[in-house]
Amino acid sequence: MLRVRRFYSLNGNPIHEDRRLGRRYYQYLTIVVGERENNAVVSLGQHILIEGTDDDSPFVAQLLKLFWDVNSNQMKAVVHWFVRMHEIAQNKRKLLGRDPHPQEVFYYQDGSCDCEVNVETILGAVQVCHIPAADPFPDNESEDTLFVKLIWDTKTFRKMPPPVPKSPSPSVPVTRARALPTPDPTVMKRAMAGLHPHSCMSTGKIGTAEAESAHSASKLSAHAVYFLVCRLAVCAHPYKIFNRLHVSSVPESLPCREQEFQDIYNFVESKVMDGTGGCMYISGVPGTGKTATVHEVIRSLQQAVEQEELPPFHFIEINGMKMTDPHQAYVQILQKLTNQKATADHAAALLEKRFSTPAPKKETTVLLVDELDLLWTRKQNVMYNLFDWPARKHARLVVLTIANTMDLPERIMINRVASRLGLTRMSFQPYTFKQLQQIITSRLNRVKAFEEDALQLVSRKVAALSGDARRCLDICRRATEICEQHGQQGSTGLVGMSHVMEALDEMFSSSYITAIRCASLQEQLFLRAVIAEFRRLGLEEATFQQVLVQHQALCRVEGLQPVSVSESLAVCQRLGACRLLLLEPSRLDLLLRVRLNVSQDDVLYALKAE
Repeated sequence: MLRVRRFYSLNGNPIHEDRRLGRRYYQYLTIVVGERENNAVVSLGQHILIEGTDDDSPFVAQLLKLFWDVNSNQMKAVVHWFVRMHEIAQNKRKLLGRDPHPQEVFYYQDGSCDCEVNVETILGAVQVCHIPAADPFPDNESEDTLFVKLIWDTKTFRKMPPPVPKSPSPSVPVTRARALPTPDPTVMKRAMAGLHPHSCMSTGKIGTAEAESAHSASKLSAHAVYFLVCRLAVCAHPYKIFNRLHVSSVPESLPCREQEFQDIYNFVESKVMDGTGGCMYISGVPGTGKTATVHEVIRSLQQAVEQEELPPFHFIEINGMKMTDPHQAYVQILQKLTNQKATADHAAALLEKRFSTPAPKKETTVLLVDELDLLWTRKQNVMYNLFDWPARKHARLVVLTIANTMDLPERIMINRVASRLGLTRMSFQPYTFKQLQQIITSRLNRVKAFEEDALQLVSRKVAALSGDARRCLDICRRATEICEQHGQQGSTGLVGMSHVMEALDEMFSSSYITAIRCASLQEQLFLRAVIAEFRRLGLEEATFQQVLVQHQALCRVEGLQPVSVSESLAVCQRLGACRLLLLEPSRLDLLLRVRLNVSQDDVLYALKAE
């Protein structure tokens, strides 16, 4: 995609100066495109396009104020937003009562919206025509013209009184909008090289208001409930890039998982609306966005409840990794549901009664069970109850289960359970390298922080290994930290190939990987046996006896003498002493529980070179 340079300058003398706020207001903004051959002058009151998350659908706004901020040495603007249909939450679009016109925008009214943006995000002017609500849309207008008929106030569409409200006089001071955070000066210098008072340069595509076809809309997020947060973040410059790349940072929306989001949202919404129960089994390898997508669905549903568009429901979450015993699931569910403490057996009995007995004003309960594969028991009674309770007539229980294995119910549950489940299934596929690139770009809010080659290298490396977005973010974050360190020594630039290569070397040359590569042949075979047994079980834990069978089988495959029980146990204990394995003691050595203390990807990567 062709990128061009844009130069900005505020024209003429200030029409007003606010010494208290340190602002000088102007009437006109000149945008010079390319080699100073194409000039565009934008004045107050005009409609403009603002750089957004999608180059094909820039944000639309009306320019109300232009000012130079003396305190931050930046040119800024105050705008009034318009929204396109795809920026409105999916479950509210039906309120329009008709299909939107491809070139239709809506006048946005929301007092909580911050309308202050940086001038260098403005792409140019656009024509927005007001049309009475009862009149048809014209057929012969240019595709560069947008139309507005209605007001959207986050709850309903209303007729827009003509004419479009004019901008207030810039000479009259107005209440200051809440300003965006002031960026770190060192980061701002790298992000905006060459910033100069009254003239600045940025890189971006000169956008036009293209007609939104159904095809282009299908590429956009199916749910845009957080579009305002995204919009304001795009208009701001980052102050710590690597904070945005941290895996604990909660993104405003999840790219590349729009369809999965919509399917889960529709499933839970229909159950809550109907007052019925159901169970969805969500599977996929680690780092594919399963838990984050479900959390985003729950946040959106809770917003719908606050706006009285959905009956209230009770959401609780448990995680199998945080329990030392699977039966603690009963205790946690009961405590979060009723604030009542009980033993595991008593809690199971109380929950059985609750989900089997009708109640006049019972709210629907939405239960998220993460790391389901760690809740297996010999009798499978915990999993059986979690899958069976939603099927009860009076339960009003919606269970969302998350695991890493696609066929976990059939693998570890007895036939009578698997046949009765009636699960709705969903599988999250590993991210491709293009999706990983999009995720990183989304985290950075489209700020140019990585060289294209560097971003592609780390995306392809992770996609080829596992498709784990968390691993990709970790590598990018480390590369950014390396770039920060070099920047303090006078280096200029973006995160480049050298920074990414150094981060990759660190990530894939950790002490654990070095230890695995230096391990003996039998120790490496035992690690391979552990992974093979984990994949056979669909779990992240196995007993020594189960791993022993795999270990002896691998010895035969490699043409080696099968190890004895004592020899294999000694190998296991040495790996435990090195902290490559986590061993849970047992009265019988054969029942010793074995877990990996390093990711399977790292083990496979270390053994691949052997």
